[in-house]
Amino acid sequence: MAQTIEAFVGSALDDAKISPLHKKIVALIAAGYFFDVIDYIVQGSLFPDMIASHFATSSGAAAIVSATTFGMFIGTAAQGWFTDKFGRRFVYQFNLLLFGVFTILGAFSPNITLLVICRFIAGLGLGAEQPLCFTYAGEYAPKAIRGRILAIIHFIGGAMVWPIGTLFVLAFRDTLHWQGVWICFGIGALIVWALRFALPESPRYLATHGRGKEAIDVLGKLGIAGPTEPLTTDAASNTQSDPFGVVFRMFPGRVIAGMICFSAFFGVAIGLGSWLPSIMVEKGFTITKSLEYTLAMNFAVPCASIVMMYTLDKFGRKVTSVVAFVGAGISAIGFANAQSDMQLLVAGFVMIFFVQVAGNAMQIFASEVFPTNARASGFGWAAGVGRLATTGIVPGILLIQNHWGLTAVFVSLAIVLVIAAYSVTLLGPEARQKSLDEIAPPTG
Repeated sequence: MAQTIEAFVGSALDDAKISPLHKKIVALIAAGYFFDVIDYIVQGSLFPDMIASHFATSSGAAAIVSATTFGMFIGTAAQGWFTDKFGRRFVYQFNLLLFGVFTILGAFSPNITLLVICRFIAGLGLGAEQPLCFTYAGEYAPKAIRGRILAIIHFIGGAMVWPIGTLFVLAFRDTLHWQGVWICFGIGALIVWALRFALPESPRYLATHGRGKEAIDVLGKLGIAGPTEPLTTDAASNTQSDPFGVVFRMFPGRVIAGMICFSAFFGVAIGLGSWLPSIMVEKGFTITKSLEYTLAMNFAVPCASIVMMYTLDKFGRKVTSVVAFVGAGISAIGFANAQSDMQLLVAGFVMIFFVQVAGNAMQIFASEVFPTNARASGFGWAAGVGRLATTGIVPGILLIQNHWGLTAVFVSLAIVLVIAAYSVTLLGPEARQKSLDEIAPPTG
């Protein structure tokens, strides 16, 4: 029986050798992801100066986080349908343009109200970046090293950005101020946006949407030989299915488990990123000292990515994520009970390390458990609801801290992390060393 177009393309990509185009794709994906992550990491470090200058109050800072996060929810969830229906490349370009322009405009806002509006619109672009990052990269990656490639993208774009972002604020906040920091990030995002015009469409997407010849052409650019025999088509070769329907009709358990996992990860990661400098200021540290300690703790994030490069393909996504979620919950209690500066630094480092391993192993896993014709939608809805939950979790951290103290904050976070550890086991079949079509075949 002749091979179908989507089967040929999927198999060719699964077994491909890494080419110069592969490397270019990984670099540009990682660069866009860098500006996605640096934005919500750095905004927490900007709040003490923003509050000290009387531009915003603590509640105003919380409104900025919530507006950005709500925009990210809409962007994350909405992009999936457009991406699965019309292609990865166009949406991938548009989101970074939106983020770059409104990040710069937000920096020139004369008041908190306009800044909140600009942050919401920038959040729309930010929200689309992350699910597309892992969806797009995963569809190009050979199956034997897909976990490692996605971990490398996270190392460059999602991990090194933590210490770099904090160090950037430490070095330039006095000269650039919070406005200048955001202008720099907006300009950087627009540069990557311009470079991304060279990216080709995903061959897996093309093969499942009636564009088989274009898919074969992209394979050629990757150094992959075309078919030696005629290929056939089936219902999945030009799918007209509704991605939303595919996700919630065929994979409701996976998407709901993903929603829980993303809520826990984003809530804890963004919550810590937004409030850790302020929490440390309230503990008696100066703004500069709190940023220095946050910088030291944030070196845990690249360490987490390095560990994932090994564990994801060696032990699997589930084991890596579950163990790390439990470790994050335990270390959160340790952080809350730290007595000395050194205990605080060590406990914070360990906590951030486990949170990052757990959450990023989980989101790499979530990008693999839906079929090609609904991959961005499944990941987008899971991550989008996680973003939405964060709009309540971030101000909730402040509320719990004000009424019951820091210990209660970290006990609450520990409970959330343990729930996430269980939910990872329900996300889908283990993806280690498996073809994407084996985990979830494309449907008509």
